[in-house]
Amino acid sequence: MTAHFVVNCSTLFTDLPVLQRPQAARDAGFEAIEFWWPFADAVPGDTEVDVFVRAVSDAGVTLTALNFAGGDMAAGERGLVSDPRQRNVFRDNVDIAIGIAERLGTTAFNALYGNRVDGVDPRQQDEVAVENLAYAGRVAERVDATVLVEPLSGVAAYPLRTAADVIAVTDRVRDAEAVTTLRLLADLYHLHVNGDDLGTVIDNYIHRIGHVQIADAPGRGEPGSGTIDFAEYLAHLENRGYRGNVSLEYFATGPDPFAWLPPSRRGASPWS
Repeated sequence: MTAHFVVNCSTLFTDLPVLQRPQAARDAGFEAIEFWWPFADAVPGDTEVDVFVRAVSDAGVTLTALNFAGGDMAAGERGLVSDPRQRNVFRDNVDIAIGIAERLGTTAFNALYGNRVDGVDPRQQDEVAVENLAYAGRVAERVDATVLVEPLSGVAAYPLRTAADVIAVTDRVRDAEAVTTLRLLADLYHLHVNGDDLGTVIDNYIHRIGHVQIADAPGRGEPGSGTIDFAEYLAHLENRGYRGNVSLEYFATGPDPFAWLPPSRRGASPWS
């Protein structure tokens, strides 16, 4: 697979309607995009899906990654995977997402684990998560796609904080359900903020990393707005053999969110 810088169209171009963002990414020189779940509902109608697929296709960009539905993100929800009340909704959502992949060639899906639910035993949530992740992994295999699991910062009720937390989940799915295709989404911002040493994460889990996202810290802005040495960590990923995509999942702090990245590199591999 050829690696690319990928624009996250849910954190960038947010001044535009969702359906205009794929073209905005193309106009900025990028060939690949990703989205959080781009619909208001976890199970949108066929017409909504068709319009979204057409917007991506017409822009001439590749939708390399897509989040499964995350619930009410603005209210602090972070996924449906471990919520027993949402089991059927999550699986319906997976089926729709994989249908999008069949039309657009999407090869990675981010399955946000979900917050702890008041009044629900965490052990029950973890059992539901194993079953749901196994379901998603099996369905994704039909289109040669990977299911990603991500540590997050900033939401106290979200239980996966470190790379090791995610690896433990994927190991449980492997051991209980014989699904071996789940991978770590290494968001360098979240890992750094939560105290993981990024070099150690890369060394320990390079063969378990399925996708990389970047944002600087503090502030979750573009590279150069904070203190993370992305040149060092991208070089370390390359030296350890990672050739996957690198997503720009940050919030712009200035008028040009891509001023740090020369136009000649926007449609290219980060490893070129």
